[in-house]
Amino acid sequence: MYFASRVQAGRMLANRLLPQYRYENCVVLALSDGGAMVGAQIAMALHCAMGLLVTEEIELPREPDALAGIAQDGSFSFNGMYSPGEIDEMMSEYYQYVEQEKMTKLQEMHRMIGDNIVLKKSMLKGRNVIMVSDGMKSGFALDIAAQFLKPIDIEKMIIAVPVASVKAVDRMHIVADELYVMSVVEDYISTEHYYDKEDVPEHKVVVDTVEKIILNWA
Repeated sequence: MYFASRVQAGRMLANRLLPQYRYENCVVLALSDGGAMVGAQIAMALHCAMGLLVTEEIELPREPDALAGIAQDGSFSFNGMYSPGEIDEMMSEYYQYVEQEKMTKLQEMHRMIGDNIVLKKSMLKGRNVIMVSDGMKSGFALDIAAQFLKPIDIEKMIIAVPVASVKAVDRMHIVADELYVMSVVEDYISTEHYYDKEDVPEHKVVVDTVEKIILNWA
């Protein structure tokens, strides 16, 4: 399935979520800037709050997949595609490199967010958290988000994604309570491939959009 834009995809997902979750103590948690464009449509339709979880992957030299990821609050998660033995081996060789990357990524995320309060953990407590992305190839972003949510007493974790790979959906079944995935593809090319229009604005515009939804909800 292909989508004209992320706005269209968000409206389609919102229509699926509306019967069960309108006015039902929800909060939308976007996992990327593109996810925020999808999630904004869901948040407006459900009349709920919205937040943006900024994350960064940590990659090692000559490794095709990220070893780990870190969220804006410092929550850290290893990539589940690696075995414990593989992680131990890579960490023994690259421990100092990974620690330096953690600090660098945190500084980059804090600069990106600036003084804007993009996400308060208090607004997630006791709520149905709808995690939204504009597309998922591996599902690793879910591991980082799940680690971020781990200390928060949420009601339910719900994932809403326009398009995802089979591998990502398998991961969703492990970490989430409910899934809303409109298209599952075997050979996932890239997220941009599934949209006719490249409608992800610069990050400042994304932050402004999220903050307006928060203010309207409050």
